[in-house]
Amino acid sequence: ECPLCLLPQPPEAFPSLASCSHRSCRACLQQYLCLAVSESRVPVPCPHCPAALQPSDVHRLLPEPALRDKYEEFLLRRLLAADPGTRWCPAPDCSPSQARFLSTLSCLGLGVPREGCGTEFCYHCRQPWHPDGPCAPTPSLATPTAQLAQPEELAHGEALAQAEAEDIKVCPRCSAFIMKINDGSCNRMNCTVCGCLFCWLCLQEISDVHFLSPSGCTFWGKRPWSRTRRILWQLGMVLGAPMVISLAAGVAVPVITIGIPIYMGRKVLAGGPGSRRSSLSGCQQCLSVTSSVLLSLFVSPIITALTVGVGVPLVLTYVYGTVVLSLCR
Repeated sequence: ECPLCLLPQPPEAFPSLASCSHRSCRACLQQYLCLAVSESRVPVPCPHCPAALQPSDVHRLLPEPALRDKYEEFLLRRLLAADPGTRWCPAPDCSPSQARFLSTLSCLGLGVPREGCGTEFCYHCRQPWHPDGPCAPTPSLATPTAQLAQPEELAHGEALAQAEAEDIKVCPRCSAFIMKINDGSCNRMNCTVCGCLFCWLCLQEISDVHFLSPSGCTFWGKRPWSRTRRILWQLGMVLGAPMVISLAAGVAVPVITIGIPIYMGRKVLAGGPGSRRSSLSGCQQCLSVTSSVLLSLFVSPIITALTVGVGVPLVLTYVYGTVVLSLCR
């Protein structure tokens, strides 16, 4: 049975993968690869684990030559974006395969000619070549319009530019432009060009605990917290941690100690999937429920002690370690 489509398949319908031992039917893998390459999610991970599929397997499974070419192009983009010496030609319709590796010339202000189209651009600012002057900042797209616009049009243009600035940002690793649709999605972003995992609010590369740290970045928020709000929250955590931990432990200890035996007794009494309760006599059912409750009464204090003994030190370490250090900064 294929774990993706849940249909029975013959053994020859499950191609082997060089990256891992997981198996899926050929039709599901082809559909998955077509979708992943179309969305530029390259390298393509296995549908069951994070292991990246080998290019040989991708070429073997992709049905269309156009998709294989697109896969190779996206792989090349990812490789070039990770190289700090690579510069992209600003002219339109230039293939990424023509990007220039000029890391040895990075200290020189040279105009770099794009082979095939003759475009010359500055290696540093990536603007048209300016041999007689220093690099200038990139002009805003709203600047030409604003110079000729009326006051009401100017205000509208500024509002539009601000909205675009909030919706389009630059990857902190490869400087690729990334747009976030305002659909309520989280602030954990993954660049499809270089694979960088970063926070949409602070534009810093992050780990899995970034939104748990007292940095002011929230998982669903529109913008980071202000400095005053962040300091008040950190002070509240430091001062209120003992009371909150005591209250949580006071509630968790009886709930776990008493709740587990009650839950196990009710579950055994009701009978789960595959249960043979209907074939047991009343005495056997009573004995089964009693034994499960007694066993739970023996196990629940151990679970309670592990929960409190591990959870409380972790919370205290986070509050009086990470939060206090952040507050001192």
